[in-house]
Amino acid sequence: MMPLYAVICRDKPGRVETRAATRPAHLDWLAAHGGVQFAGPLIEDGAPIGSLVVIEAGDLAAAKAWVATDPYAAADVFAAVEVIEWKKAIG
Repeated sequence: MMPLYAVICRDKPGRVETRAATRPAHLDWLAAHGGVQFAGPLIEDGAPIGSLVVIEAGDLAAAKAWVATDPYAAADVFAAVEVIEWKKAIG
């Protein structure tokens, strides 16, 4: 099994409409990557403010390269993206 990486993305303020318009392409992109373990939006006050994705990747560089191809990144939705190795402990 390859290492797991948590991808934590925070949206730029005012990008909710761009996020919604780009969501179908983003979901297709996630579905095309066989290593996605789970994914979903971060929510604050009922509205999306970012994303959390856990993926399998060969190494940190590969995980970061994959994240750079996210349609949300191309649409300039994210203010910040953090990619860090993650180990599953429970669940």
